[in-house]
Amino acid sequence: MPKSSRKKKQERRKTLFILLIPVLVIGFYLISHHAKEEIQKKYNPDIPQKYLAYYLEAEKKYGVPWYVLAAHHRVETRFSTMKPMVSPAGAEGPMQFMPCSFVGWKHPSCSGLGKGNISENDKTNPAVIHKYGGYGVDADGDGKADPFDDKDAIFSAANYLARNGAASGRIEKAVYSYNHSNEYVTEVMHYARMYKKENVQKGDR
Repeated sequence: MPKSSRKKKQERRKTLFILLIPVLVIGFYLISHHAKEEIQKKYNPDIPQKYLAYYLEAEKKYGVPWYVLAAHHRVETRFSTMKPMVSPAGAEGPMQFMPCSFVGWKHPSCSGLGKGNISENDKTNPAVIHKYGGYGVDADGDGKADPFDDKDAIFSAANYLARNGAASGRIEKAVYSYNHSNEYVTEVMHYARMYKKENVQKGDR
């Protein structure tokens, strides 16, 4: 085959490939979007889709039901929509951790309600958290356990609840340990039961 013919064929193939790229990208987007919609249909529509993966992943790691984590997130900050993300008592982030609970009550500045006097570097340092026995978790692998990061906060809450009984089925006990208020427990359990019931009715589990 002459060189000119081969070159023309190669150019046609190249052009065809370039033309196919947008089609492939659009097709992938539509499939991905459809898959996300199908996942969302299984769960309460009030739960923001972007957090579902975090709840489910944390459930697998810590054994705390996803709907309990969703309920906590809803009660604490209405799925990270309440501003500011620091309470008058000093609880921080989407899941409202007191600094001493996040970093560890063995920290020399921790006493009372647990606000402490912890530097920002120490507060997000996994090694410091490990040293003082805190519940903070670096869930996204960026080297920081950040109480203001949604994924870190959700995994930290799962860690807390698991270590206080939720992983072995003592959910209400764990919820009470998170916030020593019967009213708080009632509210969290209300949403947990609601999310679980609606999910079961939709046939997921």
